[in-house]
Amino acid sequence: MPKVRLAGTVKGEKDPNRQSRAKLLYRLFSKGWDIYNSNGDQQISLGNIEKKIIEAEAFVFTPGATLEDLFKAVSIFVGYQTVDKNLENKPTVLLNSDKSWTGLYELLSHLNAMGTVKQDARDFLLEAEQVEEVISLLDKARSAGVPDAGREKTGQVAGTSFETPLPANHAGNICVFCSASIEDPAYLNDGYELGKLLAGNNYGCVSGAGNSGIMGEVVRGSVEAGGWTGGSNVPHIIELEGLPEGLSTFWLKPDIYTRMEIMIENSEAFVIFPGGAGTVQEMLALMIFKHQKVKGMADKPVIVFDRMDGEGRRFWSPLIKLLGEWCYDGEFVVVDELSEIIPTVQKMAVK
Repeated sequence: MPKVRLAGTVKGEKDPNRQSRAKLLYRLFSKGWDIYNSNGDQQISLGNIEKKIIEAEAFVFTPGATLEDLFKAVSIFVGYQTVDKNLENKPTVLLNSDKSWTGLYELLSHLNAMGTVKQDARDFLLEAEQVEEVISLLDKARSAGVPDAGREKTGQVAGTSFETPLPANHAGNICVFCSASIEDPAYLNDGYELGKLLAGNNYGCVSGAGNSGIMGEVVRGSVEAGGWTGGSNVPHIIELEGLPEGLSTFWLKPDIYTRMEIMIENSEAFVIFPGGAGTVQEMLALMIFKHQKVKGMADKPVIVFDRMDGEGRRFWSPLIKLLGEWCYDGEFVVVDELSEIIPTVQKMAVK
């Protein structure tokens, strides 16, 4: 029987989503699906999420979306975007009967309009408003297959990991989560300037080691200013984006989750620069780690650069609004100007 991974939890007998989950379980079983996580009690971590994806043929997210559910759904969407072979022809349905998933759809639609998400998320994260729609959406998607993400390979191969010692005057590493796809020169210039600022203030620059978009410019700015740069990437994404020149240290990882993990472990602060679904995924991971009180995370500043574009649009306003339901004051700080980023990190780091 095909296996579907069910996300979401039921919190006690009075949970309003208990009935819809029961109906969903019945319909899935009666239509021949074998269900992983039917009780909603399996723990997902960065270390095991790829294994959970490999095990299933489809994914269904239930109402009552949590921060962890948002992370998992966005992670699957990022996998579709980056042509992860482990997600080939594996559909995903979000049961949005309570509208708890609407904020995520709105955020991804906003990023599509801003140019950092090229795909329409609703073509990949299929929305069902009623339990009765889930089976038909799964059947149609399995028959038609997951849409083409429209990505082309560069031909560059992964290579191997390597490390260079940190310089003597090193002030710490700042990880920049950002877009590898945006082409707007104003955003690219901001990325280059941030890389220079990091190097000029003796900060190491940690990134996802992509050669394109803002990500490539941040690395280039740091390298050309004489800074230490570290990055992590995975083979199938390197084939799409290439690797930047001049990295001081490179960590090759097998999947996007262990890639994210080593970037977080090797950074003392984080900057959420204009980005796409991958940047949303990384921001959610940081917030989850803070909530879970992962060792060392409480003292690591998270700065969101809510840049305004030429049309007066704030880049991260929908993300900030979305996180307002789950995050607490001080878990991240929003800045509006590029020049505020380094001073804000320095101010928060000395507390």
